[in-house]
Amino acid sequence: MDQTQVLAGRYEIEGLIARGGMADVFAARDRLLGRRVAIKVLHPQYSADDAFVRRFRREAQAAANLSHPNIVSIYDWGEDGATYFIVMELIDGRSLRDVLRSDGPLLPRRSAEIAAEASSALAVAHRAGLVHRDVKPGNILLARDGTVKVADFGIARAWDDSQELTRTGAVIGTASYFSPEQAQGAPVDARSDVYSLGVVLYEMLAGRPPFQGESPLAVAYQHVSSDPAAPSTENNDVPTSLDAIALRAMAKNPDDRYQSADDMRRDLLGFLRGETPVAAAAVGTDEATQMYGRTEVPPPTVPPDEAYRAASERRGGQLPFILTAFGLLLLLGLGLFLLFRQLQSEPEPVLVPVPQVEGMAEQEALSELQGDGFRIASIVREFSDEFDSGIAIRTEPPAGTEIEEGSEVTLVVSQGQEVFGVPPLVGLTLDEARQLLEAQELELGNVTEQPSDSFAEGLVTAQDPPPGSNAPEGTTVDVVVSSGRQSFTLDDYRGFTEDQVRAELG
Repeated sequence: MDQTQVLAGRYEIEGLIARGGMADVFAARDRLLGRRVAIKVLHPQYSADDAFVRRFRREAQAAANLSHPNIVSIYDWGEDGATYFIVMELIDGRSLRDVLRSDGPLLPRRSAEIAAEASSALAVAHRAGLVHRDVKPGNILLARDGTVKVADFGIARAWDDSQELTRTGAVIGTASYFSPEQAQGAPVDARSDVYSLGVVLYEMLAGRPPFQGESPLAVAYQHVSSDPAAPSTENNDVPTSLDAIALRAMAKNPDDRYQSADDMRRDLLGFLRGETPVAAAAVGTDEATQMYGRTEVPPPTVPPDEAYRAASERRGGQLPFILTAFGLLLLLGLGLFLLFRQLQSEPEPVLVPVPQVEGMAEQEALSELQGDGFRIASIVREFSDEFDSGIAIRTEPPAGTEIEEGSEVTLVVSQGQEVFGVPPLVGLTLDEARQLLEAQELELGNVTEQPSDSFAEGLVTAQDPPPGSNAPEGTTVDVVVSSGRQSFTLDDYRGFTEDQVRAELG
């Protein structure tokens, strides 16, 4: 799409945010209301497909009815010529996927907070009859103020549509976060989202998904047949109570999981309050409810920290609050006294701006920072589509920030463009090839039909790039599809001798 385009005479496209299997997301400005928004635009190759357009319209209508602080809001839906789009809330922050790639595993408490807010969003959708079907770190956004937002209910369907999906053999979602029933093409309900959120919680704690393999099919098979190790085997800081929550959510049999996102959230909030999550050990939802008590669960919009404070006040009454406040006042007075003495006795620190090192080679950037008197706290490497491997991307704090001379600075260096393995597509149907590519963050490109004596009509006979090669995210893979055996019409050779016919056929 032209990034200077204005959709429906109202939405001025500013730049690309992300690419997806069916649509791209752009930052834009709403000229009518004077606010910045995000716009999801359906890929041109799907705009002519009535089935895809109907799914796209259903996404807008269903998601627009979901109103919750932890769900990305839908503002508008429309079309401009052959372009179909959805207007959404623009989140100032990063996706959980980007955070995990750059920072590795999160602190157990922060992991539980994120999972609790995400489960709150899912619970609202489930009560509205919608299953997300694609819960993954890329669809969980972390705003700069710490709020968690679940995005892209693009493949959520009403529960009573699940039979249609089963009949057509559709498998929707991303392989690393599939529930076993999704991997098997079986009907799914809210417990499938609980499983996927359990996988996300596992990755936040362990720094990697529970199952990994050479292909999406290999990963999907492990979801069906293999039991994950506890997250604490990868990260010793993970407490056993949080191990229990993640593994309960990831039970193979849906009946053995949390029976709702609310049940999972109840255990997560119990962990955040310092309680033992007894529901993680309970066999059924009714037992878990009796052991915990529903009166202990705050409303879905209450953040975890606020829930912790409310629970503490209920347990301790007013006396602990008064004693705590008095202690804080004493500490504040002591701190002010010490600060006043320090200001009187010490000179003001020298503030130095952090130099601009973007685009420099790693060693050159290090020399520049150290030459200005800064100490290197760490070197963080992350994937980048803009910078070659070994080139500095930014510093933390950012360039131009004035900090005390001799302070520590983190240097972020590119490790090049992230690449994905191109899966083998030969012998698959076009829909199977498309799903496999989307699971690997790749896209289906040009489709050419050619006759084939070896493959039935509709099956892929060749692909470019070839299987096993590496390609950047969003790369298109062109395929050749069999149109069946080649046929031709014979002339009428009645009255010809055998030699004459052979000569004619050559």
